[in-house]
Amino acid sequence: MRTFPPAPAWSPDGHRIKADLDYNRGPEKTWVYGALRVRDGQQITMAATSRNSVFYQQFLQQIEDANPTGELWIVSDNLSSHNSLSTRTWLEDHPRIHHAFIPVGVCWLNLQEGWWRIFLKAALAGRSFANRDDIEHATTLAISQLNSRANPWIWGRPAPPTRRMRRRYVYTV
Repeated sequence: MRTFPPAPAWSPDGHRIKADLDYNRGPEKTWVYGALRVRDGQQITMAATSRNSVFYQQFLQQIEDANPTGELWIVSDNLSSHNSLSTRTWLEDHPRIHHAFIPVGVCWLNLQEGWWRIFLKAALAGRSFANRDDIEHATTLAISQLNSRANPWIWGRPAPPTRRMRRRYVYTV
């Protein structure tokens, strides 16, 4: 016979109580767009209330403003806003921006995915936010910290360190 109360989320007979999931996509949903400049490791983010073409084009404009010279290659996934008619029209007006789409199922080809893992860990992992402004503040703070110690990104693993030759012992009898 049990003489003490059960732990929280456990029933008196020893079974785990399952909580109902309360999930919805309301107006409070916030999306974070992110870009990585591979040559020096600098990053740009933008928080948006939707993943539509309008916000994606605003993000492309931020990328273009941050890189005033030269051609820009944007490597992205197959989200519909990345290839919508309005985005393609916008790209025609910005000829130095080129899109390269990653095939479905091979996200590991994109260096952005490795950066995204680091960014999520630095900015969003294990935290809860009250509103969109908190998310924007967390992303801005994380990006400033990550950009302060940015390095060029290289695809692939570095060469293994060379091992020093172990001392050889010669035994004489």
